[in-house]
Amino acid sequence: MRFIIIAGFAGSLLNFRGPLLQALVARGHEVHAAAPGLGAGSVEAERLREMGITPHDVPMDRTGLSPLADLRLLAALARLMRRLRPDVMMGYTVKPVIWGTLAAWLARVPRRVALITGLGLSFNEGTGARQRLLTALVSGLYRAALNRADMVVFQNRDDLALFRERAIVGAGAQTRVVDGSGIDLDRFARVPLPDGPMRFVLVARMIASKGVREFAEAARRTRARHPQVQFDLIGGLDSNPDSVTAEEIDRWQAEQVLTWHGQVADVRPLMRAAHVVVLPSYYREGVPRSLLEALALGRLIITTDMPGCRETLDGGSNGMLVPPRDAAALAGAMDRLASASCGELLKMSDASHRLARERFDVHRVNRDMIAVIEGDTQGI
Repeated sequence: MRFIIIAGFAGSLLNFRGPLLQALVARGHEVHAAAPGLGAGSVEAERLREMGITPHDVPMDRTGLSPLADLRLLAALARLMRRLRPDVMMGYTVKPVIWGTLAAWLARVPRRVALITGLGLSFNEGTGARQRLLTALVSGLYRAALNRADMVVFQNRDDLALFRERAIVGAGAQTRVVDGSGIDLDRFARVPLPDGPMRFVLVARMIASKGVREFAEAARRTRARHPQVQFDLIGGLDSNPDSVTAEEIDRWQAEQVLTWHGQVADVRPLMRAAHVVVLPSYYREGVPRSLLEALALGRLIITTDMPGCRETLDGGSNGMLVPPRDAAALAGAMDRLASASCGELLKMSDASHRLARERFDVHRVNRDMIAVIEGDTQGI
């Protein structure tokens, strides 16, 4: 089988899909990967080649709204697939799903799989005319693409229900739900909770809808009650219109509210140094990667009652669920955990790791994904 995967960000092919692509290569499939940033000299392109995967650079602006640029992308993807003649194509994130699926249909790729890894800002609840227009536009494009997909895979049932409700996928469409992208329990092996003062960490792109501002405000309030508690912010600045500014982050650091580490190549040391991983997102996630990593490491979780996020809480046994956009509730949850006994924290840590092992093990998730890609979905 010749397979092509299309992504909106080259690094995500390695960080989020690496084990899946390796498993496909190990099964004897010819694997191609297309994304922006995979041209000559790209570190990601070289690493993919080392894995036995052929990289292809494509002209995609993952956050741009230019119709002309998107039509150029559609044409480029269609040309690529006509040349490669893959048996199966899979796209994930908005533009690869929409334009990749349409291009595969134009190129007559026999099997077309769409992986919905969350709905992002396009489906954020909002009453403004701009937000309504964006949601309507993206819904229409999704509808056009997914009507030409052979299988639509979701990472949580809330997104599937919304797409059904809005007739973005038809009643007869073939769909599956998988448990996120999975987590490598060897790479993110559990380590004991650290000694010392309670430490909270948020790992995310620096965009407002990830709850970065709520995290900073909750940190300010919690430090007033627990001056010894530490707060870490990990993630790079983003070109998204919803971005948090460098000036805001500099102000939080100057006020000693938190420490910002920027983009880091390996989040594991900082996550191991923390007790609690926080994601106060009101962005429509698939199943957030940072929370899967937290579960595997045995870290407690505070997150919002939002699609995707709530999947990582096991009835409250491994952390706390708070309303979105509510810094006061988030501070209350932080205060509760900062005041908890060592025994309570250990029980929550055990529950997190157990959930990672029983539900989110990457090998289990990838078995389901490979069955979808190969067209053998009887056992899913």
